[in-house]
Amino acid sequence: MDNCTNIEELKQIISKFCDDRDWTKFHNPKDLAIGISTEAGELLDLFRFKNEEQMNKIMNGEKRLQVADEVADVLYFILRFAQMNNIDLTTELKRKIEINELKYPIDKAKGCSDKYKDLK
Repeated sequence: MDNCTNIEELKQIISKFCDDRDWTKFHNPKDLAIGISTEAGELLDLFRFKNEEQMNKIMNGEKRLQVADEVADVLYFILRFAQMNNIDLTTELKRKIEINELKYPIDKAKGCSDKYKDLK
């Protein structure tokens, strides 16, 4: 794998990894969604209750690899979920960005973290 690997190639790598271990039977939508949530929660735990200085220390120190591991785990479960449920991530992400462009127009949302319904 290299940094030029695309989403479909990653899904093929994951498919082989799972097929080699006979894990497909465990990868229903519920269990994969739980995996996404669990791994995202583990990522969150690394930063929970941390101030800016502590977060910078994590990202520039020994725990950076742990952060990368959790991000990779989240990506693994997202890719596997999409693979097992025929979701084209590229198409769906582009579609969702188009929706969000309408919900968060630049003139109202730039530099603002308000929810779309609270934008003025």
